[in-house]
Amino acid sequence: MQPLNPPSIRPPFARYSHGVEVPAGQRLVYCSGQLGTAADGTIPEDARAQADLCFANIEAILAEAGMTLADIVRINAYVTDRAHMKAYMESRDAHVGTPPPASTLMIVSGFTFPEFKVEIEVVAAAV
Repeated sequence: MQPLNPPSIRPPFARYSHGVEVPAGQRLVYCSGQLGTAADGTIPEDARAQADLCFANIEAILAEAGMTLADIVRINAYVTDRAHMKAYMESRDAHVGTPPPASTLMIVSGFTFPEFKVEIEVVAAAV
């Protein structure tokens, strides 16, 4: 992937790229939004633990296509409170490759169950 961060605009606020170019011929995988729930249905209280579980779930989905978290080119993430932004961003930064993917983070009013604090969806690309 080729990060696109033109010098004519303000640099990204955090560890993400303004845009990402995917070379022709690469396969794309679109992951549905993943919530911070373990395979046994448990949901940790902590936003960072939920975000880490989201990325673990995404990692398993990408592995089914022979890809890894390093192949992520786009992230859309949602948190239920500004207080969860830091925990999400720490998790994102620990799990994504370099160069960082394009990324959007939004604050939403909630998810299907009130216990959820984070949801993450991605697009990945690889040969």
